[in-house]
Amino acid sequence: MSKKRQAYFLELYRPVHDRFEKYCRARTYEFMPAEDLIHECLLIAYSKMDEIRSPASFFSFLIGISRRVLANARKKKRPTILPEEHSMANFADPTDRSEQYMNTAFLHHALAQLPEQQKEALILFEITGLSIKEIMIIQDSTESAVKQRLFRGRKSLALIAKKELKLTNGGAT
Repeated sequence: MSKKRQAYFLELYRPVHDRFEKYCRARTYEFMPAEDLIHECLLIAYSKMDEIRSPASFFSFLIGISRRVLANARKKKRPTILPEEHSMANFADPTDRSEQYMNTAFLHHALAQLPEQQKEALILFEITGLSIKEIMIIQDSTESAVKQRLFRGRKSLALIAKKELKLTNGGAT
């Protein structure tokens, strides 16, 4: 491994690390440890660095790799529900309070029920903090398609929350 190559890779990765980690944690809930996905993606990205079109597209490059890694993992193995404490550790900050754990767990459970493109758009926009234009590039779609996915995803999440609230309140609203 060349020191220049490593330095260049780290130069590309450092600015996107936090966003990429948030994305991976949101995508891997109850499926696989986020750290495994991050490490696998970074290994692949490093080995395929020559395919990066421009430094500005590095984050999109990582997202594309993570999509393929997750798709391949899902083809090989059905998702398994991890023990509660492990799945909580997968996406939550250890300094969070238990109420925040419950809210985060509910959000990830609700996100898992959405169609793939809606889920990804919401994660990229709401959790990762990307702009609609950046999501357009990642999802290779139009601005209106991304906005529609966000709108429908939020609407679906609201319906899921309403349904869950009814269940927890014994059917009373």
